[in-house]
Amino acid sequence: MILILAFWSGNGGRLLESLVAAALGLVVLLLLASMAARLWRRTASVDPFVEAAARVQDGDYSARLPETGSGEQRLLARSFNQMSERLGETDTRRRSFMADVSHELRTPLTVIQGQLEAIRDGVYPADAAHIAPALEQVRTLEWLVEDLRTLALSDSGTLRLTRQTLDLGALVTEVVEGFRVSTDAAGIALVVQRAPGLPPVEADPGRIASVVRNLIANAVRHTPAGGDIVVTVADDVPSGVRVTVRDTGRGIDPALLPTIFERFVRSADSTGSGLGLAIARAIVEAHGGTIRAASETGEGTTITFRLPTDGVGSPSG
Repeated sequence: MILILAFWSGNGGRLLESLVAAALGLVVLLLLASMAARLWRRTASVDPFVEAAARVQDGDYSARLPETGSGEQRLLARSFNQMSERLGETDTRRRSFMADVSHELRTPLTVIQGQLEAIRDGVYPADAAHIAPALEQVRTLEWLVEDLRTLALSDSGTLRLTRQTLDLGALVTEVVEGFRVSTDAAGIALVVQRAPGLPPVEADPGRIASVVRNLIANAVRHTPAGGDIVVTVADDVPSGVRVTVRDTGRGIDPALLPTIFERFVRSADSTGSGLGLAIARAIVEAHGGTIRAASETGEGTTITFRLPTDGVGSPSG
């Protein structure tokens, strides 16, 4: 027994220390292995996100992630896919917009160039009659640039409205009278119906007048001789005033109707830029109002916009 105790106190103590050290080393090794495994799994789960993000950065908006894994991973993948889809839609609209703008600019520039070159080469004399077409196209370009500027301000949220309390019925009547000569010459009956006692609205008179002019001009353009255009201003209970422009023209193609307030949307035989109704919507919505259209082929078109009256008295801006 004495020999055993002597051995244990000598070599046995060192053996115990060695066993404890080995056990601790094994525990540390297992912990490191577990951490490495978790790190590998996390890295493996992040790799698809990094790859998809790199594709989007390079302009590939079709990149999508599988909505699998933990709840957080599924949420992140879903958010990424929605972001990628929206970026793709925005890029498509941008490309389409640039193509449409280029097309709209090309026509007046071609006319101007052709007319001026003909005058320069002596084909046409440099008189008022032959300069007039070029000047008309310059005005078209001016209107187009102003329309694009209005839409850009609307998109950026910086479309400034010089609001004042006004009688919308009186404003609409004044705009209608400005069309009286042209509609009489075209054989179109133009009627304004204004309800009495309308509540005032707080609006930018210049902007709202441009909306009304645009709607009436469209109606005149698409209404044949013998037709009529009725402009109505009425109380829109409980807190608004409604303006309606109804014509007896050929109507709008049903396939085109849902998109007529989009930019550059127009019928095949239209001579406009396709921006007027988009601008009208931007202005009306900037006032907190709404605008809608209804049409039946061969029966005519009705466009109605509504402005709220519950904001009268708020600061201009």
